[in-house]
Amino acid sequence: MTIRPIRTEENYEKALERARELMTAADQKSVDELEILQALIEKWERNNHAIANVSPAEAIRFRMAQSDMKPRDLIPYLGSKSRVSEILNGQRQLTVDQIRALNYHLNIPTSSLIGAIKHEPASKTSSAANSAVERLRSLDVIAVSEDLRGFMARATASAPAVAMLRKSRTARTNAKTDFTALEAWCGAVMVKADTVKVKQATKVNYTSAARSIAKISARPDWATAIFDELNAMGIVLVILEHLPGTYLDGAAMCRSDGAPIIALTLRHDRIDNFWFTMMHEFAHVACHLSGENPVILDDLDVGSSEGIEAEADEFARNALIPKDLWEKHVSSDMETDELEALAEEAGIHQAIVAGRWQFEYSEYRKFSRLLGRGEPRRLLKS
Repeated sequence: MTIRPIRTEENYEKALERARELMTAADQKSVDELEILQALIEKWERNNHAIANVSPAEAIRFRMAQSDMKPRDLIPYLGSKSRVSEILNGQRQLTVDQIRALNYHLNIPTSSLIGAIKHEPASKTSSAANSAVERLRSLDVIAVSEDLRGFMARATASAPAVAMLRKSRTARTNAKTDFTALEAWCGAVMVKADTVKVKQATKVNYTSAARSIAKISARPDWATAIFDELNAMGIVLVILEHLPGTYLDGAAMCRSDGAPIIALTLRHDRIDNFWFTMMHEFAHVACHLSGENPVILDDLDVGSSEGIEAEADEFARNALIPKDLWEKHVSSDMETDELEALAEEAGIHQAIVAGRWQFEYSEYRKFSRLLGRGEPRRLLKS
């Protein structure tokens, strides 16, 4: 086995030809040679053919053109004729097994085959989606005589941004999310938001506004005051409970007239969670909501490496408890009286300090009685 670096297009074509010869071989020597060739071929393609940034369908068509392949030649790797057609037309995502087969047998780089994650409508409505629809009916959001398709047509007519969920998913959604149920929840938020009149917003200093909002948490009437405060900034607040299959804490969206919406589910029914989620979504409204990002969804149980999520987390933490106060007063052996003093100095509900301390120190029994369990759902009306 003599393998040399690929330095020219001629070297590349010879490497492809040799790789095709090795595909049917089963002996270990041939398998090893093929693996090395694949690495060299992928390196050459990344540097010279630039197919890593195209869609999976385009990457496959590129290789088909190189190898003079027809769609029927893909059936051994992708399945039926109809499945090949759906994938080449960008209507269906590749499975892990299909990606492996195309990489192994056709030498298409894995990075070119992964592509963006898309929501593919199921052939029939799932049980989670049916449960979500029934729950929305019980909340009088969907009429008894209205089916899901009719409701979504009504919701997306007034808020086209909801339809974007069918094309992509945000980084901070659970892998188990049922996108039909999620679309129904978003549509319901838009329908509820359309009934709310908000004041014409003037230019807002979001950093100082965030601290003002955080301090509402310490007021006995916070559950009503928060609506008024956001309304005065031109922001609609919608509380719509968590639905089966949605795995969601909150969202930031744009209404059809451009008014921003903060929507919360109260999935984790605690005061500390309510306020962190509130400030996280407020951060999205302040910094990230735009024509390119008209809907941002958050399952805060899911970690995210996406820049806007890290920014929103940091914004929320500092808005609720300024960094200098946290560093000055907090320690691993903090006592209840010290926690209460910090909450008073920051002007916030003590549950927020308790929840932040538990998260920072991964100790969830201490201060657990201070979290205000059950209070948000009791005080806020869906």
